[in-house]
Amino acid sequence: MNPPQFANAPEVLGAPGAAGTLPETLEREIRRIYSRSPIYGRRFPLHQEALRWACYREMPALSKREIVERGHQSFFEDYSVIERGLADRQFEYENTSGTTSAPMTVIMEDGWWAAQTQRAYQASPILREFAGRPHRKCVLAPVGCSSNLCPYEDHPFPHRYFDGTVYLNLSSDPFAFSEAEWDRIVVELQATQPEILEGEPVYLALLARAATRRGVRVPSIRAVILTYGKASLQHGRRIAEAFPAPQVDLYGSTEAGYLFVGEAFRDDSRVIDENAFVELAPWRPGAPGVHQILVTTRGREAMPLLRYHTGDIVMETPLGFRILGRERDLFFRPDGSLVSATDVDRALPPDFACWHFSLSQTGESRWDFLYVADKTADHRALEEALSRLMGPGVRVNAFRRKSIAPAASGKFALLKPLAREA
Repeated sequence: MNPPQFANAPEVLGAPGAAGTLPETLEREIRRIYSRSPIYGRRFPLHQEALRWACYREMPALSKREIVERGHQSFFEDYSVIERGLADRQFEYENTSGTTSAPMTVIMEDGWWAAQTQRAYQASPILREFAGRPHRKCVLAPVGCSSNLCPYEDHPFPHRYFDGTVYLNLSSDPFAFSEAEWDRIVVELQATQPEILEGEPVYLALLARAATRRGVRVPSIRAVILTYGKASLQHGRRIAEAFPAPQVDLYGSTEAGYLFVGEAFRDDSRVIDENAFVELAPWRPGAPGVHQILVTTRGREAMPLLRYHTGDIVMETPLGFRILGRERDLFFRPDGSLVSATDVDRALPPDFACWHFSLSQTGESRWDFLYVADKTADHRALEEALSRLMGPGVRVNAFRRKSIAPAASGKFALLKPLAREA
């Protein structure tokens, strides 16, 4: 049986074993995961003989929903050890919602997040200079972040400074920020003089608007990291106008860690090989080079993931990969062709500019294009361009809004098709 395709560099997996067995590096990680988390042995017992690809393919993919339903405790033989570890800070936790209806608790060993972040930096030509040396960073995180990794409680500015990083969030909803709150955030940004600015793209675009309106420049910024959500070229342009620095697309998730890194909008993302094995699974007929991803974490002690279905879709490109976004945020025209947020970006008129947008399907052939901008655009040109993109017989209505609310998770969808039955 032919092995599945992986996004990792070929030398990371190494040569396959004899007679169709798995490469040693992958099999060693799988057996390590089985030894650490009893959930996997209960789902699919392993034999002692060398693993073959046929056996690997039989291992059921792990979903977010399954983690929520089984509970994070199912990853551990004795959860009281974890409870004691949380008390003395050997472990930490975070709650994330993602695509599930209920929050998911993620347990991490102390230092895991920092270590895999450093590996992500090492994998990026732009961020590599910051890996392993002290630097200042400001973070504007999504409202759903709820652990000591994103401490934006109502503490005074010096008490939100951790290992060179300032977490700017205090409000639970960035669109409810008062002007006084934006004053505070911009002043803290100036006071920190960060080399790196990191955040959810919509939030950073709004921060760019706040800084621009106040005539503020932060020349210390040498790199901008777009993470937590899918970025639009509109976000990137507005951010670059206020903070002119190279932009990095850093993709991952709370539960799996950082998985891909690349220069924003260059379609050159690559797997962070030391963090995970990333399997490229076939997705839909008629979409060559477009894949689901199944993630197997590397070197993880607490809650390691094996063939974890993230719910995200990637596309192969000549330079690497493009992260298309969540499966639910992709649209298929009646002829089967794919539309992603990147296609919406490309369809927008050249003179169009906004801080944020969302293209939402309201009926079988009706869509609403909501956008946040300082002035009203040419709606006729917008509607005609987007109607052509979405397919024959489709009507798009454009509306300028003061704000576009995020989902309950605090995240945003640039493209929102109607939910379809599986």
